[in-house]
Amino acid sequence: MNERIKELAEQCGFRSNPNIYDRNQSFDIEKFAELIVMKCLTICEELGDKGMDGHYCADEISKTFRN
Repeated sequence: MNERIKELAEQCGFRSNPNIYDRNQSFDIEKFAELIVMKCLTICEELGDKGMDGHYCADEISKTFRN
């Protein structure tokens, strides 16, 4: 799993350690989606402030979330 996605998933309740079982573990999929969207928006805003267009934004998002 991509490290950035793993970090965001853990913020939403996902536990990636297969040796630990928690019956009360819950994963907030809405929060996970919101965190991904917020990260993408931040990337685009930061690149836009530097005068870069959408192609740079798309490339940076791809780099962020791909292995």
